[in-house]
Amino acid sequence: MAPTNYKYIYGPVASRRLGLSLGVDIVPFKHCSFNCIYCQVGKTTHLDLTRQALVPIENVLKEITDNTSRNESIDYITFSGSGEPTLHSELGILIQRLRSKTSIPVAVLTNSSLIDRADVQRDLSHASVVAPTLCSTRDDTYMRIHRAHKSIKVSTIIEGLISFRKSYSGAIWLEIMMINGLNDTEEEIRSMKEVISRIQPDKVHLNTVVRPPLESSVSSVSPEMLERARNIIGDRAEIIVTQQKNPARLAHRNAVSRILDIIQRRPSTIEDIAAVSGIEPVELSGQLTRLIEQGKVRKHRHQDNVFYEIAPREEA
Repeated sequence: MAPTNYKYIYGPVASRRLGLSLGVDIVPFKHCSFNCIYCQVGKTTHLDLTRQALVPIENVLKEITDNTSRNESIDYITFSGSGEPTLHSELGILIQRLRSKTSIPVAVLTNSSLIDRADVQRDLSHASVVAPTLCSTRDDTYMRIHRAHKSIKVSTIIEGLISFRKSYSGAIWLEIMMINGLNDTEEEIRSMKEVISRIQPDKVHLNTVVRPPLESSVSSVSPEMLERARNIIGDRAEIIVTQQKNPARLAHRNAVSRILDIIQRRPSTIEDIAAVSGIEPVELSGQLTRLIEQGKVRKHRHQDNVFYEIAPREEA
């Protein structure tokens, strides 16, 4: 049984940056311009930079309206999901129509690959928050981390972010995903600081690998390294790795559906699931055990944490 009847939205889920966030996925799995080594969603199957109407926005709007009309506790409507949301050519139209229907702020999480394009900047201008990723200022490190489309250059992305800042009146939260042995050197961080001073984001979010990554060799940096990076970058920077605990606000749905809905998009710890589902830990542990026995869920250990995720079809 599917965890919900929704095709394009998921959650609300507890977000480290956005509180209780209703996720919107407007890109089919797995259309993206990157194939990041740390991605928690999976391997990119369609590596592309072509913008097109990938899913019908009327259907997306209907699902969002249905959910938000019954859930008054959502903090943000967040475009993220299975790939890069700016690949959808009608993103701007969709955000504008959402803003006419609801007062809930809209956020877009983007890998920044198309941020230099005028049409993408126009689309993003309608969002309340844009959270672009920039993990390195150097092409070699950048490509090792993101394994991006061959036409992408980090210098072009940086200039695009600078240009977007000049025209965009909303909040820009720049995310740096720090990876052990790749972009955690003093030279990398100081180069990033110089670029950040040119981009002028409102915030810089320092993150590291928490959920199981695409490549098993990828590992997180230490808390001390994150703190060191924060000190180098300065006042704009904050460490966002610790999961925020949001109050339970989804009591209208049964336990199994809530659990499956939370983990269908990303692996989650039992603490993550409890924070957003409102299910007591003892009951939650029992439900997860039964779902594992039924072949619907599996456990995955990453570093010192146990994550729960939807079992692949062949295991179900």
